[in-house]
Amino acid sequence: MYFDEPDYQSEAEYANDESVEFRDRFVRRSVSDLGDIEFGVENDDASIDREYLTAHEDCGLRRCSSSQSRDSAHVRLLHRDSICTAASDRADGRCSQKIYMANEDITIVVAGFRTSKTGWLLYVCLCIFTGGLAFLFFRWLPRCYIAIVGRSCSLRDCEWTVIENQWGELVRIRVISNEYGRPVSSIFGLPQKPMLYCLDDENDPVVDHLRSLNYRYMRLYFHPIKDKFVTSAGWKDPNWTDTRLIRSGLDNEEKAIREIVFGQNLIDIEQKPISQLLMDEVLHPFYIFQIASLVLWSMDSYYYYAACIFIMSIASISATLLEMRATTRRLHNISKFECDVRVLRNGFWKYIASSELVPGDLYELSDPNLTQFPSDSILLTGDCIVNESMLTGESVPVSKVPATEYALCNLDLGASSVSSEVARHFLYCGTRLIRARRPQEHREGDAVALALVVRTGFSTTKGALVRSMLFPKPSGFKFYRDSFKYISVMAIVAMLGFIVSLVNFLRLELAWNVIIIRALDLITIVVPPALPATLTIGTNFALSRLKKKQIYCISPQRVNVGGKLDIMCFDKTGTLTEDGLDVLGVRIASETGGTFGDLLPRAAFLVKNATEADSRSPVQAALHTMATCHSLRVVDGTLVGDPLDQKMFEFTGWSFEEGRQRSGDGDDDDQGGLTPSIARPPDACLNISTAYTAVELGLIKSFEFASQLRRASVVTRNFGQRSGNVFVKGAPEAMKEICCPESFPSDYDELLSHYTHKGYRVIACATKHLPKLSWVKAQKMTRSEVESDLKFIGFIIFENKLKPTTSAVVKELLDSNIGAVMVTGDNILTAISVARACGLLMQEAHCFVPRFVKGNARDPLAELQWESIDNSSFCLDNKTLLPLPAPPQEDTSLPYDITNLRNYSLAVSGEVFRWIVDYASPEVLQRVLLRGKVFARMSPDEKHELVLKLQSIDFCCGFCGDGANDCGALKAADVGISLSEAEASVAAPFTSRVFDIRCVLEVIREGRAALVTSFSCFKYMSLYSAIQFTSVSFLYAKASNLGDFQFLYIDLLLILPIAIFMGWAGPAPVLCQKRPTANLVSEKVLIPLLGLIAICVSIQGVAFLTVSKQSWYKPPQVGHEKSSIENSDNTALFLSSCFEYIFSGILLNAGPPFRQESTNNWPFTITVSVAMAFTVYMIWSPAHWLSELMELSHIEKDFQLFLLLLGVLYFFFAWAFNSYLAMPLARSIRYMHHKITGKTKRRKQYKIMRERMWDLALT
Repeated sequence: MYFDEPDYQSEAEYANDESVEFRDRFVRRSVSDLGDIEFGVENDDASIDREYLTAHEDCGLRRCSSSQSRDSAHVRLLHRDSICTAASDRADGRCSQKIYMANEDITIVVAGFRTSKTGWLLYVCLCIFTGGLAFLFFRWLPRCYIAIVGRSCSLRDCEWTVIENQWGELVRIRVISNEYGRPVSSIFGLPQKPMLYCLDDENDPVVDHLRSLNYRYMRLYFHPIKDKFVTSAGWKDPNWTDTRLIRSGLDNEEKAIREIVFGQNLIDIEQKPISQLLMDEVLHPFYIFQIASLVLWSMDSYYYYAACIFIMSIASISATLLEMRATTRRLHNISKFECDVRVLRNGFWKYIASSELVPGDLYELSDPNLTQFPSDSILLTGDCIVNESMLTGESVPVSKVPATEYALCNLDLGASSVSSEVARHFLYCGTRLIRARRPQEHREGDAVALALVVRTGFSTTKGALVRSMLFPKPSGFKFYRDSFKYISVMAIVAMLGFIVSLVNFLRLELAWNVIIIRALDLITIVVPPALPATLTIGTNFALSRLKKKQIYCISPQRVNVGGKLDIMCFDKTGTLTEDGLDVLGVRIASETGGTFGDLLPRAAFLVKNATEADSRSPVQAALHTMATCHSLRVVDGTLVGDPLDQKMFEFTGWSFEEGRQRSGDGDDDDQGGLTPSIARPPDACLNISTAYTAVELGLIKSFEFASQLRRASVVTRNFGQRSGNVFVKGAPEAMKEICCPESFPSDYDELLSHYTHKGYRVIACATKHLPKLSWVKAQKMTRSEVESDLKFIGFIIFENKLKPTTSAVVKELLDSNIGAVMVTGDNILTAISVARACGLLMQEAHCFVPRFVKGNARDPLAELQWESIDNSSFCLDNKTLLPLPAPPQEDTSLPYDITNLRNYSLAVSGEVFRWIVDYASPEVLQRVLLRGKVFARMSPDEKHELVLKLQSIDFCCGFCGDGANDCGALKAADVGISLSEAEASVAAPFTSRVFDIRCVLEVIREGRAALVTSFSCFKYMSLYSAIQFTSVSFLYAKASNLGDFQFLYIDLLLILPIAIFMGWAGPAPVLCQKRPTANLVSEKVLIPLLGLIAICVSIQGVAFLTVSKQSWYKPPQVGHEKSSIENSDNTALFLSSCFEYIFSGILLNAGPPFRQESTNNWPFTITVSVAMAFTVYMIWSPAHWLSELMELSHIEKDFQLFLLLLGVLYFFFAWAFNSYLAMPLARSIRYMHHKITGKTKRRKQYKIMRERMWDLALT
């Protein structure tokens, strides 16, 4: 097959392709040996970058902006020991491919296979002959199953595929084949330039059978020309450029073909039946080990403990299944939606189920039964108001207008987000339709509002959000990885003990059934089945305490992660501050003095001044601007629209009546049958001025806010008058272009700077008078005519109030050495002011803001200049981001020392952040991440990427937000906390029903306490295993063992209560600067544990040797069928070990600085006190029935005192070692390890970069 240089039709098409060079690197390999097989795509990170950057930018200088994962960027996918594959350049086509899906931020490798009949037969035989053990083995190690059953073949002919992502998650997916009979271009589109393919010499062959596979609810289609699977994310009908062609709709034949390609229009999550969930849970290695242990204990007549563990396991499995089922059902109910829609099919309008919609369908929006959009669509005719808060983060209803042909041409369905040019016409699936209106330019009775379906099902924006909830990034928390490593080491120790005990039993000539049971029992002692369950004790108590504080968690593993947070990102509006803005007041430009008047803080002052002034006064113009220049709509008697406009209009106290289409032909009506929207003053004004009662302003033409112009305008006419007025409001910077220079007060810039630097939102107003204005004349006026030669009126000033708890929470975070960052979509000056008000930025610190001095955000050669927000004379070096020397005329001591590295921070806008990520050097990006405190004007995608970038330099990052537009950042963060009850709460691990950021402190406190508790429980269970292993090993040497009730007393009455109540203690009330360790295999964790184990072995060894020398010593009686229990060795070791279990729990029960004092943990105190008293009682003077039950032999008083002394000595030596020797010994061992191997402890990147930046500043 020969390839010419392809010309890609869309971003998604390019993102699924590999370059010719990449393709040429494939080499033929043998498939006979699994160990010698590797993919030709391994370690080709450059190809990934090329795919990503070209899919997002035409410029070749752009750097890959996806961080993918902290530990996954260089993971070898499907590596040498993964799965077998043949060469990718084999004669019948490639057998594997690598895909980077930019929209999903995931890299996968797809490999094709057929089922080998011989391999399948071998697999079945192994499963039968091993009694199902082979089935479990291949289930846990799927690569081995693939190696035996699978036979590598080309993607063109494969029956099933194996897909592995960068996190090592592997899944087998069967290839689906459907009859199709359409050309390739109907699925993938035609290339713009001809390509040479060796396929019947045709560029657009007919696809008889469409081969596809579903991966994570994403469809991949096999491209017969490119010989690989590609997505259809960027599919677009060529006719979607002409609105006339679109309005013809689809016929049944085309609908059937497109349904084959795109499937049903449903976001239907598969709900596994209870039986399958139960099977998946029960067949987990942990539960299989528990089942084997239960069988073993039952064979050894150890029924009591087996029954208790069985009941605990059933309870744990049931709780897990119920939680999984509830979560899946909740997400299913949120995501699935189906309704009836009126669609144009075969030239006729008919009602169909929304699940039957396909891209290209035309449906009616003005149908009163339609309340929610069933698909991603484009508005073609009419207008509507929608609520998009779930998907886009717009907290208020948004107006949508019909699409133009220009917008249709710029529609890029393969992009990660909808462009701003298309967004005002785009209707997102799942968003709520508040109101739809028929097109007003057509007055026929059958005119309807129309929408075009462009994406369906899981391909929609809502589908992508649901997928992100279903498949979050795997947690790479070190504690969980280390715990499995430690269990593996313990399993090796257990096998060694098994071998030693086997040899010893053979020496003693015990019966084979006793040998096998005793040897296997040793494994359950070293690796106790209850170990994984005890690791969740601290987490479960933390979840319970959080729930009482109305903080809910759907991902319990994230609780421990919360204890390691290094930095916390906060959304601003609704999180740090109250929702929306309030009007602080109005400053009117004086007509006489050339300056601004006093602040008018209430509408009453404004109305009074307006009624006393003439009709064209600035005060009246400001009032009329606030009453008319807005985008509000009336829905069910309620005003909806931008919250800024709502607050502004409410400030006036006026009423608003929205215009509507009148009945009648309107032949003599110059308004074309339309009544304009009307703004009226409040009734209270009737008593103020008789002249003022005649004010009734009709809004006869309006120009909505344009982000490029940063302003909005309206043309009004008062009732009964022939003249009209223009009112304009917008950004103060935009007014200088359209207002007469002489209308600006002399203190314009000074007052504007004063309010903006204090964080207030300032809106400027302007007006002009239009004599002899008619309806027809107004409709013909262009925006440039309306917005020119204006007279400046004044400023409307808004404030965003902090929530009462914000400042205190931020202060505690900073005091505990946890970084705090603001990430908002708001204005950068407002964000800086709020950051300073809440203490996130120090008042005495410089804050530097970048601006482009050359080029713009899309120019790779652009240049930035970093200037202090307080004094532009102070700047940063563009490369090092360190302060430059202050100008000679500036006093560097006022207001603060610029040379102090700790006295400055950065505030970055979204477009600058995007430019730095794409084009700046990695060092600049890293320093921005280190010094950045405020990130403003950030889109949802940029918030998500900021979190990923922080994680890429080893920050354990949290995110707290209240909007669904934060879903990406919430799910990407190590700890995501949502203050919303909407869909965001499903995507975030934590949800707080108390809507302030106190929940962040609670999550961190509980996380630290839970992490410390998990370590304590893990060390305690490890020590318990070592103590019991020591006791049993000593007894095995003399053919003895612990009795059933001795085991039961230890396991159920000592270990289980102590381990459970060890986690009862709550978190410390105040966060400290130190963070708990998450490294389970570090020297400071292992050395104390190994030291305690050595002391335990020594104490038991002394007891074991001493008791055999006593005159009353009763040796074990060797029995070939049964172990001897009632003997002196057993009694001495059992009683001495009981002290070790109790005192170990006391020593390992962590307290401050992460948890409360042990004395506050009264359940634990009572438990150890009762256990201690009962153990002393068994030693000193146990009742006869108790001695028989526990199978204790007689011991003399002096040895009873000796056992008590051994218990005291153990506590003393263990406490002294733990308090004074363990840490110095751990440091010494670490130092020697460093000297011998040259390896040092891996430090977090951000700490290293911070030190380098400090050193650079000093030099």
